[in-house]
Amino acid sequence: MTTRILIVDDELKMLAMLQRTIAGELPNVEIETASSGEEALEQVAHHSFDVALVDIRMPTMDGLCLLERLKERDRMLTVIMMTAFGAVDVAVAAIKKGAYDFITKPFDRDALVLLIQKAAERGRLLRENLDLRERIADTERFENFIGTSARMQKIYETIQMISRTDVTVLITGESGTGKNLAAMAIHAMSPRCRKPFVRVNCPAIPEQILESELFGYRKGAFTHASQDKKGMFQAADGGTIYLDEIGDISLPVQTKLLLAIEDKEIKPLGDPKNLVVDVRVIASTNCDLKVKVGARQFREDLYYRLNVVNLKMPPLRERREDLPLLIDHFLSESCRLYQRPKKQFAPQLMQRFLSHPWEGNVRELENVIKRAVVMAPGDTVYAEDIGWTPSGPTLPAARGLAPYKEAKKQVLAAFDRDYASQALQASGGNVTQAAQMAGIERQSLQQIMKRCGIKSDEFRNGPS
Repeated sequence: MTTRILIVDDELKMLAMLQRTIAGELPNVEIETASSGEEALEQVAHHSFDVALVDIRMPTMDGLCLLERLKERDRMLTVIMMTAFGAVDVAVAAIKKGAYDFITKPFDRDALVLLIQKAAERGRLLRENLDLRERIADTERFENFIGTSARMQKIYETIQMISRTDVTVLITGESGTGKNLAAMAIHAMSPRCRKPFVRVNCPAIPEQILESELFGYRKGAFTHASQDKKGMFQAADGGTIYLDEIGDISLPVQTKLLLAIEDKEIKPLGDPKNLVVDVRVIASTNCDLKVKVGARQFREDLYYRLNVVNLKMPPLRERREDLPLLIDHFLSESCRLYQRPKKQFAPQLMQRFLSHPWEGNVRELENVIKRAVVMAPGDTVYAEDIGWTPSGPTLPAARGLAPYKEAKKQVLAAFDRDYASQALQASGGNVTQAAQMAGIERQSLQQIMKRCGIKSDEFRNGPS
């Protein structure tokens, strides 16, 4: 692994000597030099370094000032201060400001090389630790997403790719598919994560005041404007603004929003000047904005400004293989939330859950399970406990239950068999096409077929 070292000293002969010494003693090093603090900051702005060797006494910007600026830019940078003999008190002050160590001139060659080796190792460990924490944090930031299906894995991968950029994102999908979670995950995994995340629920704000809520206003801009008010764009400065259900905003507000995205400027009501804002924009909608563009209800130029990256959240019916995980998660969480003992679903109800259309998607599923936990009098939940009409065997007979795990296994096996058969029937026995329709990998469908004893030849006469 290559160690990148920056040497800063206003004496050119000292720079050349240090560069020659370090390069001759240490393997796998890349060395850059700077003869002033300003030049060093320019180097750090364009390149990353593991170790900086900085002289304390320099004109225009001394080493202590440079140390503070370097640590502001890269808190992981390991800085060693160089000082003349007898100026140890200044070097100690540098350590208090964040320097790793100091060395006095004239140098002991071996001591200098050893100190740089230790500094490089420290820098490597710090960066590895930071990388580990970030990877752990990335995992935690997906904790509210439940699902291992191919569709959800694609969502996770896309979020990870776009989160580290400032690209504008349009999240589309039906209500209840997790658009808000996706927006929060993008912000949480971005470099802006320590800055505000401001969500604007566009339909919840009356049309006549949405503009002032977004962009703010100045005192006297209108009746009852008794003082200046910051808008949500200003509140999100440095962070992310999330415009939820953006398809519902009026055309005049769309025009101002377009300018804010294009020019990174806003104009509060009553203010003659524009204000610069540093905001990343994420928007979501459950409607087809292209249709609204065609009907002249949504600006075409704004649509293309928002739709730089489109993240489409899949409906629950297109990732049914995630249902058992979701059901188990919401059941455990609801029992904990409402302080109920752990409950289980009757096999007939589980089968209903797996075949239910879930038009309200994950949100509907969560609310049904919450209702089940609250309303069911016993440890087992039946259809009538959540207001569903019982189906299958009568309830007294249903109460002679198999063990939960065995019943669940039977229900899932029946679901796999029925679902795979329907997919193959629809595709005329074409396994690849059936897998695509189901939103799963071809190998996954083949495994289900093998487990259930299903052969594609049986469906060859079906529709193609």
